[in-house]
Amino acid sequence: MRIAIDARKLRDFGIGTYIRNILIELSRLDQTTEYVVLCRPDDQESGEVLGRNFRMVPETAPTYSIAEQIRIPLSLARERVQLVHEPHYVLPPAIRCRSVVTIHDCIHLMFPQYLPSKLAYLYAKGSMWSATRKADRVLTVSEASKRDILRFFDIPPEKVEVIYNAIDERFLGPADLNRMDLTRQRYQLDHPFVLYVGNIKPHKNIERLVEAFAIARRTGSDDLKLIIIGDELSKYPVLRQSVHRHKLDKHVRFLGFQPQETLAAFYRLARAFVFPSLYEGFGLPPLEAMACGTPVVTSNVSSLPEVAGGAALLVDPHDSEAIAGGIVRAVTDDSLRAEMIAKGLARAHDFSWQQSVGKIHQIYMEVANR
Repeated sequence: MRIAIDARKLRDFGIGTYIRNILIELSRLDQTTEYVVLCRPDDQESGEVLGRNFRMVPETAPTYSIAEQIRIPLSLARERVQLVHEPHYVLPPAIRCRSVVTIHDCIHLMFPQYLPSKLAYLYAKGSMWSATRKADRVLTVSEASKRDILRFFDIPPEKVEVIYNAIDERFLGPADLNRMDLTRQRYQLDHPFVLYVGNIKPHKNIERLVEAFAIARRTGSDDLKLIIIGDELSKYPVLRQSVHRHKLDKHVRFLGFQPQETLAAFYRLARAFVFPSLYEGFGLPPLEAMACGTPVVTSNVSSLPEVAGGAALLVDPHDSEAIAGGIVRAVTDDSLRAEMIAKGLARAHDFSWQQSVGKIHQIYMEVANR
């Protein structure tokens, strides 16, 4: 049997993590099926860590382009594959083999302002509409995302399979005390701080987080700092303006992108992790924080209660006072902190890439042999 996996987004953050873990776990699980991995030419060498039954095939068609609608079907036909897995929502209609598509969320439909143009929105919506109908099976990462997919697209519920994301093994291992000391010294972390990790697009609700942090400091946590780890700050000057407006210039730090080893140290050093997002297909950072033994405050909407599983403080993300109250409790209530840490560690271990990719592999076999 020959199965293709579209890995052109291998180096992306969210989708890239998903693809990398699928490939790694499949190489451990299945040494007999032949896998064709469509990749960028400069990613061909990354296949050396996989088994002999994995073959990296260069594909230069850009993602979200007209070219991929033509060249991906041609590549699959040339490679004579029986099944293709598209790990994002684009599944070209001209593909003739069986197919599985992953739709992580409906964020482009719910927040079209993130797309560069009206044409990009139409391409995204049309691609998702086509993929949900053409694919033999649609995978998604939470029950909340499944509900969104069924709300936007009229397809049978049984066609959509929920398979959770999981945590990178580096967050589940023992704490690297040397890395923690180096991180503390390099970033001068000499005050207790709360942490946010993720991108800083408007639906992440960072402006309201800054306001809530200001309230938390006024209600007794005046030695507390806020550290925001996320990229593309220059695109959202309103965040800097919010910090200035609340006179928090000395108390809020934007640190940009951090590698995972350093990120794990930040999680472990933080007094609490705060994630007041308005919408998530899954929401991995709260689980990463739990795996590092850090109390989590997160939203009571979208997929976040489902992912948290009772191991986090849930707050109304539209209410700055509620977010502030969650921060204060997570920082100051020692008995609550101990309970949250224990529940969080247990919850984080409920998610495994080995288990998730095992389910994906089972779906491959079911669809291919149908």
